[in-house]
Amino acid sequence: MTDGTDLDLVERLSARLALAFSCIGHSFSHLLMLLFPTVVLSLEVAWDLPFDELIALMLIGQILFGAGAVPAGWLADRWSAPGMMAVFFLGTGAACVATGFSETPLQIGLGIAAMGLFASIYHPVGIAWVTRNPANRGRALGINGVFGSLGTAGGAAVAGTLATLFDWRWAFFVPGTVCVGVGLVLLVCILRGLLVDTRVAAHTATAESSRGDMMRAVIVLLFTIALSGMIYQATTFAMPKLFDTRLSDLVQSPAAIGGLVSGIYLFSAAAQILGGWLADRYDTRRVYAVCWAVQVPFLIIAASLAGPLLLPVAAIMVLGNTTGVPAENSLFARYTPPAWRGTAFGVKFLISLGVSAASVPLVGEMFRISGDFATLLLLLGAFAGAAFAISLFLPAPRTASTGPMVQPAE
Repeated sequence: MTDGTDLDLVERLSARLALAFSCIGHSFSHLLMLLFPTVVLSLEVAWDLPFDELIALMLIGQILFGAGAVPAGWLADRWSAPGMMAVFFLGTGAACVATGFSETPLQIGLGIAAMGLFASIYHPVGIAWVTRNPANRGRALGINGVFGSLGTAGGAAVAGTLATLFDWRWAFFVPGTVCVGVGLVLLVCILRGLLVDTRVAAHTATAESSRGDMMRAVIVLLFTIALSGMIYQATTFAMPKLFDTRLSDLVQSPAAIGGLVSGIYLFSAAAQILGGWLADRYDTRRVYAVCWAVQVPFLIIAASLAGPLLLPVAAIMVLGNTTGVPAENSLFARYTPPAWRGTAFGVKFLISLGVSAASVPLVGEMFRISGDFATLLLLLGAFAGAAFAISLFLPAPRTASTGPMVQPAE
């Protein structure tokens, strides 16, 4: 009796620790990869190099951020999810600190590449932890997604503040050191048996959809996921420079610009909870489609807007994207086999983050050609419209009971 109670307590503690480390990891995966777009504003002055040349240094890192997801998910399925998460924290944090010691553009590019490779572990591994139980999956993914949005918001604020108060190098030193510290705490929890790997439960679970629905849904979702990643990454990379050029009368310093960008993503963070709640209670397909439809007009409006009105438009633009993330991950979890969920999410994020790596040269080239992002935002609006149309082809749930099943957020 006591042994059974003790085992139950260990499992509950393990589940809570898993959710906690997964949420913290989601923040770091985005925060560390989004330090550089704001650091660029300081490097333009410090190294006297143009924006398009500096922003291109992110390209290899962004490619690896997506490309590493499949092997990371496979290793988590076959070896250990907690172990892979420890590698994520320690590796990404150490690479971030090393980037701060860079003396040349090549060294920064290599540092960001290493960060991207280790950061690629998070999404297929950390998100798979959150999808173990279909009940209230949307809510859990929504909470996890909030931490991801906080990381996205924090990237610009942390980088801008540290670069303004101290030096651009400290924008890498401080968050990288903290990330390593979290990794060491996780490692201690694993070694002391406080975290139990639940991959066995995932392998014995039954599929949530028929094979035919899986095939159709995965084809549809691969298209929308690619477009979602492109829109999210392009707007995130471009926003600091967009505010720098269109809000020049209001803000001048990297810290002020970083604060505004962070404010936008903080505002959108709560949308993850809303998106998870909607995905648990309504037809997840319709929630997903509506979130796409909302983005279209605001991306188009933002293309020609300057001054203070740009801020609320940008906020709603990002809100539409982030609200749909729990629904997207819910749909993907529903239509993938439980035994291969980590690998499947690796494929998802290979598509999302790998294809979206094209946003790095896209952002740089659009700015080089026109000195602005109007054409870029119009193109992203067209992408959102295409994704809305494609999402309408998702298969309907076969019964009411199959309704909202949710999963990981990006």
